[in-house]
Amino acid sequence: MGTALNCNISFIGGGNMAQALIGGLISRGLPATRITVSDPVEKVRQLLQEKDVQVTNDNITAIQDADIVVLAVKPQVLGTILKSLNGLCDHKLIISIVAGAEINTIAALIGTERIVRVMPNTPALVQTGAHGMYATEAVDAKDRELATQVLAATGLTLWVSSEAQIDAVTAVSGSGPAYFFYMMESMIRAGKNLGLDEKVATALTLQTALGAAQMAITSANSPAELRKNVTSPNGTTQAALEVFDRAQISQNIQTALAAAQKRSQELAQELSESTK
Repeated sequence: MGTALNCNISFIGGGNMAQALIGGLISRGLPATRITVSDPVEKVRQLLQEKDVQVTNDNITAIQDADIVVLAVKPQVLGTILKSLNGLCDHKLIISIVAGAEINTIAALIGTERIVRVMPNTPALVQTGAHGMYATEAVDAKDRELATQVLAATGLTLWVSSEAQIDAVTAVSGSGPAYFFYMMESMIRAGKNLGLDEKVATALTLQTALGAAQMAITSANSPAELRKNVTSPNGTTQAALEVFDRAQISQNIQTALAAAQKRSQELAQELSESTK
């Protein structure tokens, strides 16, 4: 994991995504004693303490010796928390996984521009996340590499060239798992309607989703080419795909993701205004 192994990392917020990152970092070789978590919920602190992670309910204490501070709190409490840390993070790298929190908003509250903004997704909980990352020129190459090492503990890391693209990342991968779960739900329901036992329909659907994703990841062919390869003329797959086309499924998916992107932009604006 490189230089991140020599860093002290503090998490403000110990929820599911923070726990996923912590588990990934420990599995990559970061000593648990180098991790500190601040969380107001006693049960969360107890759970993390069992992993030999240092815990506290005081954010200032948590970041005192930190080289990297990961913000993993709910957007509605971000303003209050960051105002209390203003001026205390001058020599620390800030990594924010707070949904909708733009870098300018965080910088104004915490008093530093050394900030990396990340849009993670929930498969990070099983070390298969997809993380879109952005930072301004105030973050140098060394800090970018540190941030990459931290997030790579739970999945794929990709840097985007503008902060506006984080809204697109949110639409594609941040919200993306729900789209696939929706498709799985529909396929399981269809399997039951066609006479399959629910357990059988579920197992077939989930394994097919896993296999298709693995094929797409490992193949030199694009998803479009893979689709064509399994679609025989006048066959069963073509019959199903023709129904999708008549229902304009592709266009509807594109419209849905555009709606998700727009809502991401609106939430960022709302959060910026609420923290002023």
